[in-house]
Amino acid sequence: MDRHIPMHALPEEIQKMSPEEKVCKYCGVSYLILHEFKAMEEKVKAMEKEMKFYQGSVDREKKLQEKLQSLSQDFEQYKIDNESKTERLESVIFFCHLFSLKGKYKK
Repeated sequence: MDRHIPMHALPEEIQKMSPEEKVCKYCGVSYLILHEFKAMEEKVKAMEKEMKFYQGSVDREKKLQEKLQSLSQDFEQYKIDNESKTERLESVIFFCHLFSLKGKYKK
């Protein structure tokens, strides 16, 4: 996290102020660092929002990986089924060709 380093020294009148004048009477936080706390709160909110986005990305990626795995398995099964059907079709074509040849030689 970036730390803000002031370019100029505090004005002399602020340096001479008593501690009671520099702190919030309600929470005790120095007015000089209150602004820095607020900036840090905004950064934390932005980072939380970004983390939610990335968390969603991880979940989406996991679902996509599962879908890809399922589709890959389906594809492999379709390839196996196709090879089996191709072999059966080749067998049928072979037998049809054989029977047609038998018919030619019967004459």
